[in-house]
Amino acid sequence: MAERRIVLTKEIPVAGSYDVVVVGGGPAGFIAAIAAAREGASVALIERYGFLGGMATAGFVAPLSVFTYNGEKVIGGIPWEFIERLEKMHGGLIEKPLGNVAFDPELYKLCVQRMVLEAGVELYLHSYLSGVEASDGYIQSVVIENKSGTEALEGKVFIDATGDADLAYLAGVPMQEQDGEKLQPASTYFVLSGVDTDSDLVRTAMHHNRQGVNCQCEPVRKKLLEIAEKEGIPSFGGPWFCTVLHDGVITVNMTRTEVDACDNKAFSAAECELREQVFRMAAILKKYFPEFKDSYVSSVAPQAGVRETRRIKGVHTITAGEYVSGYRYEDSISRGAHPIDIHASTGPSQGLTFLKQAAYVPYRALIAKDFPNIIVGGRCISADREAFASLRVQASCMGTGQAAGVAAAHAVGKDVRRVDISLLQSRLRLIGAII
Repeated sequence: MAERRIVLTKEIPVAGSYDVVVVGGGPAGFIAAIAAAREGASVALIERYGFLGGMATAGFVAPLSVFTYNGEKVIGGIPWEFIERLEKMHGGLIEKPLGNVAFDPELYKLCVQRMVLEAGVELYLHSYLSGVEASDGYIQSVVIENKSGTEALEGKVFIDATGDADLAYLAGVPMQEQDGEKLQPASTYFVLSGVDTDSDLVRTAMHHNRQGVNCQCEPVRKKLLEIAEKEGIPSFGGPWFCTVLHDGVITVNMTRTEVDACDNKAFSAAECELREQVFRMAAILKKYFPEFKDSYVSSVAPQAGVRETRRIKGVHTITAGEYVSGYRYEDSISRGAHPIDIHASTGPSQGLTFLKQAAYVPYRALIAKDFPNIIVGGRCISADREAFASLRVQASCMGTGQAAGVAAAHAVGKDVRRVDISLLQSRLRLIGAII
């Protein structure tokens, strides 16, 4: 039976015109918006939730990693300013020497909001990207849906910080091929309260401050594997625990399921499955570990954490060989230092390759060949699967978001593929980026 389609025609009001329009208010997007605005551009930031922060605040993904490697900072500038401001608000804990950052999700939301508004960015919250007006690769406007109806935002340069490359995909930017590889699984984080955070087991596990070590809680993992068949425990990862800076409360990362998060029906089913897993796993922890005997689920992340979906095929694709060797590009604009971290789509296994030195990211991985006014940042940059498995984490996303924001402001009225790289690098260094 042929697929039935409905064709609608309607007039869409233009709600605003800007130099730079950023789609996605997660780690890459909010940093990009601040960076572009501070460079003098008029900026709009579109976010589907009623708050900013992306996977940190909608997914409870913690800690924020990795800002420091081999004793040296690798992500600086606006991202580090954000971390320092969050710490002063008592909402962040910098785990030295590695530079992973534990955080309070609610204070994270507030800190981001303040910084974005201080920069003069106009916010479109509760707004979902639904379409693109483009011709020959040039984007004139994006279409969003919200309580005001359908609206359009015009822009001169657009930044895709959606994580899933939604804007780039709608504009026709070619995507990396999956080559038959299964996507890394999605995981729903949850918050457990009533935990004995003074116990040796939890206190050690909830601080992620050891370079070259997988910070999963080994004693709990060992026991879970022993009782998996008896208790019918579903596929799990870790587990990883992280402090949220309050006694008795931690985030838990252990659920997982294989899903393409760009398939709405499949992702809906996965969210339901993962919610079931949350309460199953919480009950297991409570039953078998005295540190969790008084614990309860106090919050479940509004959205499952997504590790891998689409990423663009850019002017340059970062390869694992380049990344692991620490190859420094002439157009380097950011760094990455997280291990190459590939979670099995099913089962408890995880591939982990630690870097000898921090890697580099070229500007060419943020732009596509035939698209003159779109730049990407964060999880949808152009990288092969192995390099991406390191660059997908939040500090790296903030770094590429910062570069995308500065570049976008400099590209207003120009072609993003013709940005003066020396000027871009000079400006990034001036604001504290490490490139």
